Amino acid sequence: MKKTITLIAGLLMACAAHADDAIGYVKTATGQASIITAGNTVKAEPGTAVYLGSVLQTGSQSSLGVTFKDETIMSFGENTQLTVDEYLYAPSEGKFKLNSKLAKGTLNYVSGVIAKLQPDAVSIGTPSGVIGVRGTQFLVKVAQ
Repeated sequence: MKKTITLIAGLLMACAAHADDAIGYVKTATGQASIITAGNTVKAEPGTAVYLGSVLQTGSQSSLGVTFKDETIMSFGENTQLTVDEYLYAPSEGKFKLNSKLAKGTLNYVSGVIAKLQPDAVSIGTPSGVIGVRGTQFLVKVAQ
């Protein structure tokens, strides 16, 4: 019994430590929305963690809304795929970075703290160029 309790406590601590690595969380999801991290695919539901390197994707007639630690909000329409390549939010050290790639679909972006404090630290790549964030909100569509 003691070994079982120790094992369960260890697993809970490992999960809690991994949760600290989360850079954001799913706020809304409809239809076929998923998060792929390190080759593991999970159904996107409110509260699902997003990590550095995660691929956020939606299927047909689906949507997804994610809020990052710095209050950046990204909302995705159907048939969208975005990868979070870089994310650094360390305000006490003055270090900020948010870079991602939108491979396809639609993205509604609302700036958080990173873009407000250091606008040049945010960029969204697309197959045909890079969007440098200088405002507080934009909408982009990458056609097939």
